Amino acid sequence: MAKATNYDASSIQVLEGVDHVRKRPGMYIGGVSKDGLHHLLWEILDNAVDEVINGHASQIEVKLDKDGKGVSVTDNGRGIPVDLHPTLKVPAIVAVYTKLGAGGKFDGQSYKHSGGLHGVGAAVANALSEQLVAKVWRDGSMWEIEFVRGVPDGKLRKLGNARGSGTAVYLRPDPQIFGKATAFDAVVIRDRLEAKSYLHKGLKIVFVDEAAGKTETFHHAEGVSEYLKKLIEVRAKPAVHPGIFYLDRAEDPKLEVAFAWTEGTDDAMHSFVNGVPTPDGGTHEQGLRAALGKGIRAYMQTHKLEPKGLSIGLEDIREGMVAILSTYVLEPQFQSQTKNRLNNPEVASQVEGAIRPALEQWLHENRSTAEAIVARVIASARARAASRAASQQVSRKGPGGVRLGLPGKLADCSERDAAKCELFIVEGDSAGGSAKMGRNRKTQAILPLRGKVLNTEQASLAKVLENEELGNIVKVLGCGVGKDVNIEQLRYGKVILLMDADSDGHHIATLLLTFFYRHMRELIRSGHVYLAQPPLYRVDIGKETLWAADDAHLQRILADKGRGKPEIQRFKGLGEMMPETLRDTTLDPKKRSLIQVKIRDELQTDQTISSLMGKDAGARYSFIMDRAAEADALDV
Repeated sequence: MAKATNYDASSIQVLEGVDHVRKRPGMYIGGVSKDGLHHLLWEILDNAVDEVINGHASQIEVKLDKDGKGVSVTDNGRGIPVDLHPTLKVPAIVAVYTKLGAGGKFDGQSYKHSGGLHGVGAAVANALSEQLVAKVWRDGSMWEIEFVRGVPDGKLRKLGNARGSGTAVYLRPDPQIFGKATAFDAVVIRDRLEAKSYLHKGLKIVFVDEAAGKTETFHHAEGVSEYLKKLIEVRAKPAVHPGIFYLDRAEDPKLEVAFAWTEGTDDAMHSFVNGVPTPDGGTHEQGLRAALGKGIRAYMQTHKLEPKGLSIGLEDIREGMVAILSTYVLEPQFQSQTKNRLNNPEVASQVEGAIRPALEQWLHENRSTAEAIVARVIASARARAASRAASQQVSRKGPGGVRLGLPGKLADCSERDAAKCELFIVEGDSAGGSAKMGRNRKTQAILPLRGKVLNTEQASLAKVLENEELGNIVKVLGCGVGKDVNIEQLRYGKVILLMDADSDGHHIATLLLTFFYRHMRELIRSGHVYLAQPPLYRVDIGKETLWAADDAHLQRILADKGRGKPEIQRFKGLGEMMPETLRDTTLDPKKRSLIQVKIRDELQTDQTISSLMGKDAGARYSFIMDRAAEADALDV
C-alpha cells in the first residue's frame, strides 16, 4: 500500500520547455518507437522545406552518419536569425531550439505557407536529442551553437566570415529517451526525401548515406504528375485509361493534384499539407473525395450512363484509384504535433470547389478516357453488389447462434463472444481432422481448405467470390469483403492460418495473405490475422522432447544440446500429427507461438505482393536469382 502524503501546493510540479518534452515525449512525437525517432528528423527537414515553399531555398542536403545514429540537414535558405530576441534577451536561434512556441511562422509575414505553425518542432527535436549542433551563415558571417539534451552547451559562437546564407542542423537522438535503438533507417529517409522532391518542383535534394557509401540526388521537374506515374509503376497495376488527371493551381487554395484509375482492387490516396504527409487524411482528402463523387456522377447523368437497378457508391468510384493531393493552407490546424491529419473545416469545400469543375471539364474533353473510367466504376459496383450478397448469406450474429449459410465442413465453436473466438484456417481435410480433435471446442473453430486457393492478385472481386474455398472464408468470417468489410461483424477475434511447415504450406499461406491484403485488408490493419507456427521436427534427446519450427531451428537445438544421441522425426504434414501433439505445440494458447500479421509500409507491401504474385514473371525470376545463393537446400 502506498504511503499517504499531503496533497498541497508543493505537490504541483511545473515542467517547462525541455523538461516537459523529455518527461512526456509521446505528446509531441507520438511515442519513442522508430516512428517517433524519425519524427525528430522530419521536424528539422520540414523547417528546411518551409524555406523552399516560400521561395528562399532551392537545395537541401541530408547526411546520415556511418553508424546511422546521427543525421544532418543543410539548406541554402535565409538562415535562422542570430540577433537578440527583443523580449527573451537571448539570440533568436537559442529561443527557436529551447522555447516551445518560439518560431517565425505565426505572423504570416515571414512564411506564407508552412508545414508547422505550432512553434515547437525544433525545440522538441532538440529536447529529445543527445546532441544538436546548429550552424547558420547569413549577413556575411557563420555562427554555431551546440545543445546537449536540449540545453545550450556554451554560447552562440561566431566562426568567421561566410558567403551566402543557410542553416545546417546536426542531431543525435538521445538513448535515454529512445533506448538503444537510436539508429535511423536509411530506406525510410530516402523514401521521404524522394517524396519531398516530387512535391516541390525545382527542389534539389541530396542524400548522403555514409554507411552505404553512396550519394543520391532527387530532382523532379514534373512534380506531382511524375510522382503519380511512379506510384502506378511501383504498384504494378496499370491504368485502365490513357493519360492522367492533373491540376496545378497557383491561386488560393493553392494545390497540386493528380490521379488515375488502375486495375487494382483497392485505392491509394497520398495527401500532403504544405509539404507534410498526412497519412490519416483530413478535410483536404474529404474535399477530393467529394469532388470525385460529384464529378463522376454528374458526367454519368449527363450522358445517361447510369445502369438501371445498380447503386453507384463513392467506394465504387474510388476503387482502383491512385491519387496524390498536395495542398497549401495558410493556417493549417493539425490534429496533433505529429501532423498526421488536417482538421481545418473550410479546406474541404475549398478543395472540392477547385477540383470538381476541372475534373468535369477533363472528362468531357476526353470522352474515351471518361468512358473507360465509368466502365471501371460500374464493374466495381457490380462486384460490390455480389460481395454484399455473399456476406448476407451468413445471417447469424454470433458464434453460438443460428448456422444458416455456413459451409458444412466448418467445425464451429460454442462461445458467443467473438473476441474470445479463434478461427483456424487449416490446409487439407486430414490436418483439419487432427485440428478438430485437438482444439478447444468452446473457443476454437476449424475450417479446412482443399488444396491451394485462387491467386487473388490476378483476379477480380467477382472472380474471387466465385471461388468455393475463398467464398467459404468470407461466409465464415461474416464481416463482408472488399470495401464492405465491417470489423464489428467479424465472428472471430483471431483468424489464424495453420499450414504445413514446408514450402507448399508457405505457398498456401502466401496466397491467403494476398487474399486478405487485397480484399479484407481491414482485418490485418485491426490486428486480427495471425500465422500459426507448427513444428516441422520432433527431437527426442534422452527423456526430453523438443520441437523445431524449421531446419535452422533444428540446428540450433542440436548445437545447444551437444551430447546425447537425438532421435529426429520430420513431419510430412499436419495430418501426420496426433491430435494431442497438434494441441500441445500449435493450438494451446499457453504453449503455442503465433505471428501477428502487420502492415508497416503499404506502398512497399503493394510492390512486394505485385512482384511475387502478379502477372509479370520477370519480377519473380529476378527475386529468385538474386537470392539463389541463400538457398542451401530446396524442399521439393
